[in-house]
Amino acid sequence: MEFMTMTPELLETEHICCALGAKAYEEAVSGKKSWLKDRMAEGLVFYRLNERAKVFIEYLPTEAAWVPVDAPNFMMINCLWVSGKYKGQGYGRHLLEHCIEDARNRGMDGIVHVLAGKKMPYLSERRFFLHHGFQIVDEAGPYYELAVLQWNDSAPQPVFRQEARSLAVNQPGIVVYYTPQCPFAFGVLQEWRDAAAERGIPFCAHLLKSREEAQRAPVPWTTFAFFYNGQYVSHEMMSRGKFERMLDGMPGGNQ
Repeated sequence: MEFMTMTPELLETEHICCALGAKAYEEAVSGKKSWLKDRMAEGLVFYRLNERAKVFIEYLPTEAAWVPVDAPNFMMINCLWVSGKYKGQGYGRHLLEHCIEDARNRGMDGIVHVLAGKKMPYLSERRFFLHHGFQIVDEAGPYYELAVLQWNDSAPQPVFRQEARSLAVNQPGIVVYYTPQCPFAFGVLQEWRDAAAERGIPFCAHLLKSREEAQRAPVPWTTFAFFYNGQYVSHEMMSRGKFERMLDGMPGGNQ
């Protein structure tokens, strides 16, 4: 297995796995690369298979993470993804072991990752992390879980911040919170905006532009989250068709 650690220089010429070959996401991928460059200066690591494939892990110190979690001196996994024909070949284990070794070498107390209590799109496979020793130490909202692999038992146990537990906003219509961390978030916004406009539903998208903003967000997973009439709905970056069907099933959604 030949893997590579991305650097700011390599980001100019190498792919970052997300949205491979999708012309519609080129601008979003460029934005993600700019975001990665800034985060690399804060300790982020993007480590991937040296192939044109979606096989990678992205992680950084939790103090620098754009996630509302209190876990000083832990490493936060943003994303671990192994797709298609590359599944079942030990790549996921290798990616995780790379992160564990790095965290230990930096003198950290463990690793944290946000999961869901059931299999859901865009969130990691829960059983994979539990199989590799992670434990669920906190929960928030309808399905979010905080998974932790901790080797220093004297360190404080990680938790979701209180702000992340509200899962509510004081705005009508569709409200989206998102970061530049995932190109797919940018990819659906215009289609959602158009679908909402056709139904006369207010639509507002909040791009979280700093770590501080993200750590104060009213949801545990800040990559993408949307609300309807003040209440949390989902993290899923769904197609326009699925989004429209969801709206049609909500009170006032087909107006």
